[in-house]
Amino acid sequence: MSNTAQSLASKRINSLLDENSFVEIGKSVTARSTDFNMQPSETPADGVVTGYGVIDGNLVYVYSQDASVLGGTIGEMHAKKITALYDLAMKMGAPVIGLVDCAGLRLQEATDALNAFGEIYLKQSLASGVIPQITAIFGTCGGGLSVGAALTDFTFMEEKKAKLFVNSPNALEGNTTDKCNTASAKFQSESTGLVDFTGTEEEIFAGIRQLISILPANNEDDSSYEECTDDLNRVCADLENAAGDTSILLSNISDDNLFVEVKAAYAKEMVTGFIKLNGMTVGAVANRTEVYNADGEKAEEFEAVLTSKGAKKAAKFVQFCDAFDIPVLTITNVAGFKADMHSERSIASAVAEMTYAFANATVPKVNVITEKAFGSAYTAMNSKALGADMTFAWENAQIGMMDANLAAKIMYDGSDVSVINEKAAEYASLQSSAQAAARRGYVDTLIEAADTRKYVIGAFEMLFTKREDRPSKKHGTV
Repeated sequence: MSNTAQSLASKRINSLLDENSFVEIGKSVTARSTDFNMQPSETPADGVVTGYGVIDGNLVYVYSQDASVLGGTIGEMHAKKITALYDLAMKMGAPVIGLVDCAGLRLQEATDALNAFGEIYLKQSLASGVIPQITAIFGTCGGGLSVGAALTDFTFMEEKKAKLFVNSPNALEGNTTDKCNTASAKFQSESTGLVDFTGTEEEIFAGIRQLISILPANNEDDSSYEECTDDLNRVCADLENAAGDTSILLSNISDDNLFVEVKAAYAKEMVTGFIKLNGMTVGAVANRTEVYNADGEKAEEFEAVLTSKGAKKAAKFVQFCDAFDIPVLTITNVAGFKADMHSERSIASAVAEMTYAFANATVPKVNVITEKAFGSAYTAMNSKALGADMTFAWENAQIGMMDANLAAKIMYDGSDVSVINEKAAEYASLQSSAQAAARRGYVDTLIEAADTRKYVIGAFEMLFTKREDRPSKKHGTV
């Protein structure tokens, strides 16, 4: 590898890991193929630097592709180096981080490369739910390699130069890059939801380091706990004002206001991410009706409804948390389902995936109802009926079949306004209030909004040793 090439692949690794911690594996590996003028070609390290190091003292395994060696294409030995790295990572129970800059499969090696590439898929699939897998895309990640990125848990993408696609934009009928750059970080983060984080290379390295610091190393040995220096009983004044933008709410209740949002640009009406409560990493899923910018101005507004994209986003996140024994907190404010022709094509199956994810999860689950919790949309949002271990509700929350006014209009159709209003008030008191739900045992405790932090911390502390047996089966089919 040339000095420039060496620095390109290795510099990224050195920028990511703790200083002087990287140990390279397989440095002398080169391509075996001699077909199609490959014999005189030098393929130092076969275009990928592999090895291990530490991030804040945490062991990680890393591979970094080098586009200066045959375009960073994946050949037989290139792929074998990556699969060998996965074998080590799974033996040791440590995350794998892939730094991708690759032009695809190496044509000169044909089926050898194709078979080896399939072995990468296999290792990624076997490692899923065992060790965290992170992909960071700095150059091209096209064709089958994009499937590999989707098989990992979290994907970072450089915002200007990186490309992620199955089919290149210009290969799509009626499309060009200028019209819609489907390979861009913007499209892949906002429209497809495949990319979790975008930014500069420096921001990506910082983001990966932060993520590694809060995630368990594997599905058995949990190192995601740290000492909490924040007040466990801290009152979150004016938290009620953050009920619309739950990313702000989650930040406020978290230790030292830490909140790492996942897929922030995708399906913004559903918030997913990690917070810390008493030093423990907790996965958070929350409905959102408002987005405020850095200046405190309202930038976007949404209905309090479940959408197909939001439900799928929540389902995937809850599955990750359950696999790695990360407790789940939900913040519920939902009045129904998105109602339009486009949504109707997929809403039932998407909500079914989310419902299954919550019901199937055996980690500690806590639900906080802030404003509205109506109908089966509420039931799907980690309700007590679905298996939430503890359910709290703010005192002014509404919980029931539907809005009281609408229910009165249906039940007393044809009555005058005074009767409708009277029955609506009666229905709200008897059937749609947090107090009514608490009397029936569907809510464990009514709380002041400002006390949310101390109640959820107390609940997760109580649930720390939770064990739950489920029917014996190979796996579910939802």
